[in-house]
Amino acid sequence: MTILRLCKSIVCLSLAIFALLVCLNNLMDYNSNYAFVQHTLSMDTVFPENTLKYRAILDPFVWSLVYGLIIFAEFLTGLLLFIGAIGLLKNIHSPLAFKRAKNWAYLGCLVGFLLWFFGFIVIGGEWFCMWQSEKWNGIEAAFRFVVIIMFILLFTAMPEPEGD
Repeated sequence: MTILRLCKSIVCLSLAIFALLVCLNNLMDYNSNYAFVQHTLSMDTVFPENTLKYRAILDPFVWSLVYGLIIFAEFLTGLLLFIGAIGLLKNIHSPLAFKRAKNWAYLGCLVGFLLWFFGFIVIGGEWFCMWQSEKWNGIEAAFRFVVIIMFILLFTAMPEPEGD
């Protein structure tokens, strides 16, 4: 067993647990982050003179749908990373099988990147002008998640030295 392969397995497992815990928290404390989605989509806390408010979505059904998609993406991120981490651990002594198991982790990182970068930073932050809200601005947190996800993706993708 190599230390580098073990490290890759553990960081993937840690990220999986994080994403699954975020999902679980959103299910158990549904209303806290539902309010976040509601205020972001309704654009009710952006600058008062913002001419982009025509983009606001005021339909509670859409708020619930979007929040459900967020929770599903968190779950899928965690599940794919968990499958990847278990595959990495199970195949730690086989370089080829270990390399193939990385694909699950890559997919988990991709879903997480799409959620927190594209969903929160691009759509929430720019399209719905979340950056203008003093209370409902999740860009900094999303950015931290994106950096961690990309670090783990790059670290996992890094080839292991021969004979390792």
